Amino acid sequence: MTERDNRRLDVILAAAVFALVALPWYRVRSGFFSFEWLADVFGSEALWPGLVQAATGRWQLWPLLLVLGAAVALRLTRQPNQRGLALMALGIAGVGWMLAEGLSIGLRGWNWGLLEAGFGEVAGQPAFGAGAVCLGIVFALLVAFGAAERGALKGDAFVLGAIILLIGLVGVFVFYPLLSMFTGAFQSFDGSFTTEGVSRNIADPKIWSLACLWGGNCGVAWRTFFLALCTATGSTFLGLVFALVATRTGFRYKKSLRLLTVLPIITPPFVVGLALTMLLGRSGTLTQAIEAATGWELGRWLYGLTGIWIAQMLSFTPISFLVLIGVVDGISPSMEEASQTLRSDRWRTFRKVSLPLMAPGLANAFLIGFIESMADFGNPLVLGGSGGVLSTEIFFAVVGAQNDPSRAAVLATVLLGFTLSAFLAQRLWLSGRNFATVTGKGDGGRHIRLPRRVAWPVITIAIAWAAFTIVVYAMILFGGFVKTWGLDHTLTFEHYIRAFGVGWDGGITWIGVAWNSFWTTMEIALIAAPLTAAVGLLTAWLIVRQRFPGRSTFEFALMMSFAIPGTVIGISYIMAFNLPPLQMTGTAAILIACFVFRNMPVGVRGGIAAMAQLDGSLDEASLSLGAGSGRTMRKVILPLMRPAILAALVYSFVRAITSISAVIFLVSAKYNMATAYIVGLVENGEYGIAIAYSSVLILVMITVIGGFQLLVGERRIRRAEDKPQPQPTEPAT
Repeated sequence: MTERDNRRLDVILAAAVFALVALPWYRVRSGFFSFEWLADVFGSEALWPGLVQAATGRWQLWPLLLVLGAAVALRLTRQPNQRGLALMALGIAGVGWMLAEGLSIGLRGWNWGLLEAGFGEVAGQPAFGAGAVCLGIVFALLVAFGAAERGALKGDAFVLGAIILLIGLVGVFVFYPLLSMFTGAFQSFDGSFTTEGVSRNIADPKIWSLACLWGGNCGVAWRTFFLALCTATGSTFLGLVFALVATRTGFRYKKSLRLLTVLPIITPPFVVGLALTMLLGRSGTLTQAIEAATGWELGRWLYGLTGIWIAQMLSFTPISFLVLIGVVDGISPSMEEASQTLRSDRWRTFRKVSLPLMAPGLANAFLIGFIESMADFGNPLVLGGSGGVLSTEIFFAVVGAQNDPSRAAVLATVLLGFTLSAFLAQRLWLSGRNFATVTGKGDGGRHIRLPRRVAWPVITIAIAWAAFTIVVYAMILFGGFVKTWGLDHTLTFEHYIRAFGVGWDGGITWIGVAWNSFWTTMEIALIAAPLTAAVGLLTAWLIVRQRFPGRSTFEFALMMSFAIPGTVIGISYIMAFNLPPLQMTGTAAILIACFVFRNMPVGVRGGIAAMAQLDGSLDEASLSLGAGSGRTMRKVILPLMRPAILAALVYSFVRAITSISAVIFLVSAKYNMATAYIVGLVENGEYGIAIAYSSVLILVMITVIGGFQLLVGERRIRRAEDKPQPQPTEPAT
């Protein structure tokens, strides 16, 4: 044990020394991973490593060298059972000093005049670079390893390190941006403190009015809340319908239905809104057909909460399906067989056994649908009409003519209040219940089929919704092959050629206008997807399997990044990461960080729902046989969580491509994402190219999702369908 503790400490101390003597301490403008800085690392002061920076006058780095030196001395002079508390203190001191000096000293010196008056002038410093980030991680791990040597969480350094690093990441990429944004709400244009804007907006009747109870217009808060309830209920119901059809019926075309449930999630939301407008709008194809056949004047019924609800149902039902498919399929067949052995029919077994065991998945699907509806931006922007919701109101408060950051902060607080209340209600409903069905014992059963009284309605609803989805997507595809959608329906390939044209000039040349943003989008999405899945599922494992102080608060905090509308995420990231200590605006890193921590809660909720069905004895058996926590998770837990892994990969990859509300603030000329580019096409009236681009994205995402399916594989918890065995032939007599 002592040897392992020393070896672990040696590795991170060696990493700290390497960061100080070989990596640039401050940010490299051309990008660290371009490695162009290697040619001039000692020629430019901005590229010098931390040790050289400290030796040439950066006195604010000296305490970090002292802390690291003290850690090395502890390693050489004390045994693990004698140094745990000291290591924790040194790690906390190192992280604390880096935060203090990073936030206090900016590009032009001290950030606050009080510090300059007390300590005199100081040279400005750029944002932290690779060397500083690596040393910060080392200090965080010193805290974890020190706690492990003191016996915290049974001395499990892997668990402690994961907890501390995740807390640090959430603090940097969730709470720090929010703090930066809310701080701006209490500042006037000259930077002085003021509460006028917050006090004016918090009591605004346009937010809280309940006039709709007597025939007036409700405030934006209650409109958004009612819409979220309707969307969460409807999307959870439809997600369960498709999950049951896919796993519990003999419907011949259920694989095709599974593809249709995924289609809406891989489509930019404003494209679905445009298709609904062309189909059901005032001059829509279906609207005109109905008016011609019946004489009814349908008017502008689509624009408002009704249209937003239809679009959100199309967009978020697939998310519910991805959460529920693993839960429905993961119910142990032996429990259903036991019910039937006790003479329950299929209807009673489904109602009393199967459906209650789906409760974690249903609750998580409802929560995700509620939060997604609250944070949705694209659908309300296209179909909202005069009835805005919180996310669009925040957007116009920030970028509109009013330019009121205080109002945006108040509206964001209201939004967080609703989503966090839903989270607490879900936790209260599931508390004290046990839904474990996979225990590690052999399970040779098969799932029972749905009773007829459930199967026929479920299949009918699935077919009807699938038909509606097909019509909407037919409109989208049709728009890419006509000259002018809604006016000139002459068939043409012009839009696809302009967007994705390919030439030959001694080699393949990408001459289409969409290629640059396409390759950038694919690169960033493929990097962000596995990171999101890894962070989300690791967090789910820690929350479900580990008991540590603040666990409930940690889980509660994670949902905040999912509950915040993308508009607020984009604005807060710009305000937080445009200046030191972490400067990432205009880089791929800020887009990747936004996607990882915006989409991580889906992996967390899906992982929690899946792990609620895995009995804790599986972990205990592995640990009792000598495996560590890391090996147990890799060899035992992850193979049984393949549906949750696939859901996290698919969702994070797709959202990285289709997100718009946050991305539109974070893209740059070098890193321009597909959705931001499509919005620019729509603003310029080039609808054909926009739809053609969206169609190509849909095909690409379907291909990549299929690749994820093959890569992850399927979970096996029961025997495969029996195949008829050849009967032996009797020898001829």
